[in-house]
Amino acid sequence: MPVNKKYLANFEYGEIYHVYNRTNNRELLFRSPENYLYFLRQFDRYLSPVVDTFAWNLLPNHFHFLIRIKPASEVEENIAAITCDKQSKTEKQYFVGKQPNTLVEKAFTRFFTSYAMAFNKMYKRKGNLFSRTFKRISIVKDSHFTQVLIYIHANAQKHQLVKDFVSYPWSSYHTMLTDEPTTLLREEVLDWFGGATQFILVHRTISDYYYNCNCAIEEDDAF
Repeated sequence: MPVNKKYLANFEYGEIYHVYNRTNNRELLFRSPENYLYFLRQFDRYLSPVVDTFAWNLLPNHFHFLIRIKPASEVEENIAAITCDKQSKTEKQYFVGKQPNTLVEKAFTRFFTSYAMAFNKMYKRKGNLFSRTFKRISIVKDSHFTQVLIYIHANAQKHQLVKDFVSYPWSSYHTMLTDEPTTLLREEVLDWFGGATQFILVHRTISDYYYNCNCAIEEDDAF
């Protein structure tokens, strides 16, 4: 069945996107804490040259990221810093057209492939781990940005994995409230909400709606 074009937005410089996907047949994406950590490390390895991250949440059989494509000048600088022998074919070709969509798409594909290969090897598993083309929805309204960020953080409670989303460990919510080093756009997010106190308050208020109703912030993300 063809994927609705709404869920396959083109990646453009400086634009914000909700990216998510689930596993094949809804099997486990993570079987140990090490799997979660490796997933995040691989995301940083393959995506950090081209995207900045506002929020993430890793659930047992799916994940969510809220990202922004870096400015063209920063993308070009980051790719140029990669030695030629370590650049992917797509990265080498980037300097011809300098269009971000294929570059970011391929970066995600390489990220998924690297994780799936390691996962399959570790658990003696065969076949596709992810079920389909990953979804990416363009965020163009301020209200949509706020809704998606909170929905991502509250997702574990939405799926009844925990009674309180704050207790779920594999979410960027906790990182936002610490002073630990991070590549997340923590200061920008907290400023958006008006500080840490308002960040917590708005999460509590709006998330009540999300996990007390039979709804999804996006039509096709109710995994």
